[in-house]
This record gives sequence, structure tokens and C-alpha cells, in this order.
Amino acid sequence: MLALCHSADLGDAGLAVPFDVLYMGFTCRAFAIRFEGQVHAYLNRCSHVAMEMDFQPNRFFDHSGRFLICATHGAMYQPQTGECRGGPCHGGLVKIQVSEFDGVVHWHTSHNLKPLEF
Repeated sequence: MLALCHSADLGDAGLAVPFDVLYMGFTCRAFAIRFEGQVHAYLNRCSHVAMEMDFQPNRFFDHSGRFLICATHGAMYQPQTGECRGGPCHGGLVKIQVSEFDGVVHWHTSHNLKPLEF
């Protein structure tokens, strides 16, 4: 488990906090967001075509603040689960386990999601 950011860094349906992970041997961007008070994190890879989704740095929510959207393809995802909710998507986003306590958001490494080693 690694500290990712302060809880206050994530506003509801606001800007994401980006971070890098090693995913299946490749360096990938990931992001954490807050939706309806809960923190969620995903790889920054659209399931339609594996490219980053944010239309401006750290912006993933659509204009309504209800869905995560791929700026390139318009694929829409449920913020709580990463499941596809519309547009050209094949499955869902790769979810990253996070927890929040004592004012800090932590992400949990796994066998296929690891921190970068320098």
C-alpha cells in the first residue's frame, strides 16, 4: 500500500490525481477521482483503443459530472465501477484498488499493477 495524495486533493467530480504504474511490464498513467464521496482509481486507458482519456490534464468527467469520458472517442464509463455506459467501449476500465484513511488516499499494488522502480 502506497500513499497517493491527501484526501483534500480530490474534489467530488473534480480534477483527478494522476500517478504512474507498471502494468504488465509497461509504464502507464493512472488516475484517482472522487465521486459521490468515494475515491476510485483506474488506468488512464480507454477500453476502445488503449490511449489516455483526459481531454485536459486530469479532467475525466463529462459536463454533467456523472460519467468518466474518453475525450478522443466519447466512450463513457461509470465512475464507481469503470463499466462502459455508452459510446465505443469494449468492456470497462482497469480498476486500481484504493483506500482512504487519516486524510490520505492509498493505492494497493497487485501482481499486475506495481509502482515504478527508479
